[in-house]
Amino acid sequence: MSGVVPKVSIQAQDFDIATEVAALTARRADIGAVVTFSGLCRDEGGVLTALELEHYPGMAEAEIGRIAAEAIGRWPLQGITIIHRHGRIQPGENIVLVVTASAHRQAAFEAADFLMDYLKSRAPFWKKEHHADGTDGDWVKAKDRDDKAAARWR
Repeated sequence: MSGVVPKVSIQAQDFDIATEVAALTARRADIGAVVTFSGLCRDEGGVLTALELEHYPGMAEAEIGRIAAEAIGRWPLQGITIIHRHGRIQPGENIVLVVTASAHRQAAFEAADFLMDYLKSRAPFWKKEHHADGTDGDWVKAKDRDDKAAARWR
């Protein structure tokens, strides 16, 4: 067992990438690589004014924690931080942050890629579009390309 305990947070408030990286790497001389991925809300060419993200509290954290533990088992990682926001998020705002830390870059890159593929395809979040014309759009459906990306890790 590696002893790495991933930080998993599902929250309404925004996050600061630099603060999260600093917290993960503070007083650590064994980390040689940190990979960050931050996902932002897009306006889809001016069509959207917001995305509304819902989740089941407790279930979402447990599922993300499970996949983080799988990443720790697959790669030699020194740390993982995963933050996913919920609530109404406007274009340009942060939605998700994945930070992986390892002694070497390849493990950090691969683990971050793995985690994002999981978050896009199987994490228990539901997204509803809010349109610029004032109407509510549909719930966003899963995309085949996200499922295909996740399938490469099986």
